[in-house]
Amino acid sequence: RLEEFLKKEVDLELSTLPEFEERAIDFSEVEELMNSINTIPAPCAPVINPQAPNAATGTSLRVYWGLFSDDTVECYQLCYKPVSNERCSDEHAEHTLKVKETYCTITNLLPNTQYEFWVSALNASGISPPSERAVYVTAPSPPIIKSKKIRSCENAALVCWESRDINPVDSYMVEL
Repeated sequence: RLEEFLKKEVDLELSTLPEFEERAIDFSEVEELMNSINTIPAPCAPVINPQAPNAATGTSLRVYWGLFSDDTVECYQLCYKPVSNERCSDEHAEHTLKVKETYCTITNLLPNTQYEFWVSALNASGISPPSERAVYVTAPSPPIIKSKKIRSCENAALVCWESRDINPVDSYMVEL
């Protein structure tokens, strides 16, 4: 029987109904739904912390901030500028840094100078509104002792110095 079967010509062409031959499937609704599931919202505004004690030197400041939400953040954009009563000049231009952490140490600053800082959070969906602005102050430069004006006697000493800072210094501490 097998030999007889193998001698027969078999037509292996399958017939299909015309409605299935050129059927296009519309996936636009599914694609839109998938895209809406995968998108993350833009982050909320970060909160910048006030200046911490010992967070300043004469030429640097360490700035901290945080988020009050569980937003996905890829990096932060930290902006700062010197606080000035004058109109903006090149010297007082805004500076912007991209930072991965929730803190940053800014260097090459002027001694005894106020700087205004604000920060925004960024992710794939966009940028957050900026934080409130915070003012930080660098430490004053050490004074210059006028050695030619030093006078002393048995129970007293007179020591004179002058400040190298443009802005006035609140107080000095003299150590013996």
